[in-house]
Amino acid sequence: MLKVVGAGVGRTGTHSLKLALEQLLGGTCHHMVEVFAHPEEVPVWTDAINGNAVDWGALMQGYTAQVDWPGASFWPELSAANPDALVLLSTRDPDVWFTSCSNTIFAGIQGMIDGGDQWMGAMLRLFRERFSDQIEDRDAMIAAYERHNAAVRAAIPEERLLDWTAADGWEPICARLGLPVPSDPFPVTNTTSEFREMLGMSPLEG
Repeated sequence: MLKVVGAGVGRTGTHSLKLALEQLLGGTCHHMVEVFAHPEEVPVWTDAINGNAVDWGALMQGYTAQVDWPGASFWPELSAANPDALVLLSTRDPDVWFTSCSNTIFAGIQGMIDGGDQWMGAMLRLFRERFSDQIEDRDAMIAAYERHNAAVRAAIPEERLLDWTAADGWEPICARLGLPVPSDPFPVTNTTSEFREMLGMSPLEG
């Protein structure tokens, strides 16, 4: 069973959260990078995206927590399947979030789709069904981002929800999980430049 269900979408500090939760909980935290590392998950996530029944316990077997896309889009199902898990909603300023996504995820998705990547095609369908696929429209994507966050806040009871930003660091997470605060700094990873380098994208000018 998951101890933390991450409802925050990509580019809200989710990779840093992955590393932090792995350190705190001593197990693997699911994140989009796990889908790339475990291609056998792709058909199961694709089933979920296509509206087919999924055994969430089996899919998350071996993970102690989950953050980032695609799992964040299935927060209702994952939180229901893991009723004792803390639901962690990671957020950031909406305009900053869109700029970060435009320079990383959205550009990467489009490039991979153009190259024939079927998984990225499935991810774009997921955006269309549960978020927005208008990835070049700032207003539409910010509206989808705010709807997503509002839906989580409305559905999850306050005693089960942690509304968190990267600036909050370790303390709120540790307090809610009943764990000591580590002495080392909170991880800061997967910056825009690191993401673009990982995907072989050109550096941003300026």
